[in-house]
Amino acid sequence: MILRLYSSFILLWDFCIILMLFAIQLLKSLYQWAKPPKRKSVAGEIVAIFGTSRGVGRDLAFQFAELGAKVACVDINSTDNEILVKNINTSGYIAHAFECDVTNKNDVIRTTTAIEKTFGHITMLFHCCGVPSPRTLVTDPPPIQATLDLSVISHFWLLEAILPKMKRNKHGHIVFLTSVAGLSGMKHQMPLSVAQFAVQGLFESVLDELRIEKFQDTVHTSLVHLYPFVITPKCRNDIRMRIPSAFGTIPSEEAARRIIEGVRKNELEISIPKYLLVLGHVLRLLPRRATLLLRELFDTGVDF
Repeated sequence: MILRLYSSFILLWDFCIILMLFAIQLLKSLYQWAKPPKRKSVAGEIVAIFGTSRGVGRDLAFQFAELGAKVACVDINSTDNEILVKNINTSGYIAHAFECDVTNKNDVIRTTTAIEKTFGHITMLFHCCGVPSPRTLVTDPPPIQATLDLSVISHFWLLEAILPKMKRNKHGHIVFLTSVAGLSGMKHQMPLSVAQFAVQGLFESVLDELRIEKFQDTVHTSLVHLYPFVITPKCRNDIRMRIPSAFGTIPSEEAARRIIEGVRKNELEISIPKYLLVLGHVLRLLPRRATLLLRELFDTGVDF
């Protein structure tokens, strides 16, 4: 009887502590919302961006170089990648091009080793491969294995090669980029949607691993939700929106700037556009049939 009372008291005490810590975190979040934290400097950081030959990855590389970082531009498309690096170096910034097939573990090891020999240990990692463009969302589904290798398995090869060194140096930031296909699924794009959902699960797993191992204050992670419909200017006339005023388009340069701003504030989740992150969280609280009705209302897609 006494033991049972003691156990109940301990459980009640732990519950009170959790409630108190929960309230503190809530107040802290409200304070940071009212007064955002200062942006950390990225000058001197060694930033490895995988997927720099096009889109947001390309703009991330240039903007990080402008902020004083040493940028490793990595892509399987060596021609466009070399042009990007040449433009960065001509502008007086530091960048180096590396060719890599991220689906090949040995190639990833070779490339990360080459980056370390050129710049030193990687301190910031961006995985921009596998994030679809609007046009790929309406084409025939890609092969299942190829999609999973590029969008999911490659993350494991990169993490295996880079994360242990970040832990050892107690310094790093890993950024996962995923698309809206990983939030609600896409018609006729099951492999792509599954891959994007998997990236979010991988982010959660890495985040929890860092928490358990007490690295959450030294090795940071961020998950970026990209909405391809509103980023690319090239497909503006092809985008179908039932309520156009509710969306609009964002240049990839602006999307990259917002991503960097969120990363410099160590934000856990970043959305492009920003307001859709809050909307996405709210929709998860609604009944499933209600969210389906809202998707019918907005009826957003791409026509070709």
